[in-house]
Amino acid sequence: MTGAAAAPDGNTSRQALAAGIGCYIFWGLLPALFMLMNHAGATPWEILGERTLWAAPWSAGLVILARHQGEVRRVLREPRTLGLLTVSALLIGINWSTYVWAVGNGRTLDAALGYYIIPLFNMAVGAMMFRERIDRFGLVAIALAAVGVAVQTVAVGKLPLISLVLAISFGGYGVIRKQVRAEAQTGLFVECVLMSIPGLIYVVWLHHAGGGIAWRGVGPTLLMAVTGPATVVPLALFAWAARRLPLSTVGFLQFIGPTMSFFVGLYAGEPMTPLRALSFVFIWAGAAAFALGAWRAGRRLAREAAIA
Repeated sequence: MTGAAAAPDGNTSRQALAAGIGCYIFWGLLPALFMLMNHAGATPWEILGERTLWAAPWSAGLVILARHQGEVRRVLREPRTLGLLTVSALLIGINWSTYVWAVGNGRTLDAALGYYIIPLFNMAVGAMMFRERIDRFGLVAIALAAVGVAVQTVAVGKLPLISLVLAISFGGYGVIRKQVRAEAQTGLFVECVLMSIPGLIYVVWLHHAGGGIAWRGVGPTLLMAVTGPATVVPLALFAWAARRLPLSTVGFLQFIGPTMSFFVGLYAGEPMTPLRALSFVFIWAGAAAFALGAWRAGRRLAREAAIA
């Protein structure tokens, strides 16, 4: 998250809070959108391919609005920066494909578990790689999440690989992006362009082979086109809100998405055994400890800023 600007007024704070809530509601409802596409006949791989294609022009729109065209040209001339963004594009591609596959195969609850783990995974990676300090709330959160994953392993009889792949790929994505010398909009655009190349190859092959639902009617094509704004708009809302909201508020908000996805999965009839429910209790407890720690840290920073 980029550094905050000057303290916003009350109206701006309310707008930032609304934008933050909005972006996580977008993310929480993505499984419902993917389920609708599956019901229309799209495979997870078609959804992924179309998503990369439609996200590219929308991310280009963000670059134009932010007037970062010059930065895009700079990034394309810097091999190291372009190389890092290629790695981050690979990681976010793994994350997207795993998520879309999970929803398409009735594993939305596994995906929700993964996104609960991500902030706790990021905390652990920050301590190991960047020597970031973890307070006692963070240690409790990580321990509870670890117990939750262990209980989930017992409940399903194997490691929750979908959850772990989602957490590790997105956590790794964050580590790479932390080292990229580029604004969020620029990086997202370059990543989307890189991912759109294999996406275009797959979509062309799919339609040449007689498959796919997009481009075979206005309705299916518009349905697939929604993946563009559904991917880019929440990222833009998040980038805007994160610069204006306290860390403690962001810490609370980031659990809205997986909670909504969790209930979407339940509504879709995915199985929930008592032992599996217990694993989510541990994960939720870890999330609560994380949020409490972020809230306390935010209050401490606010006090220190007031004294200064």
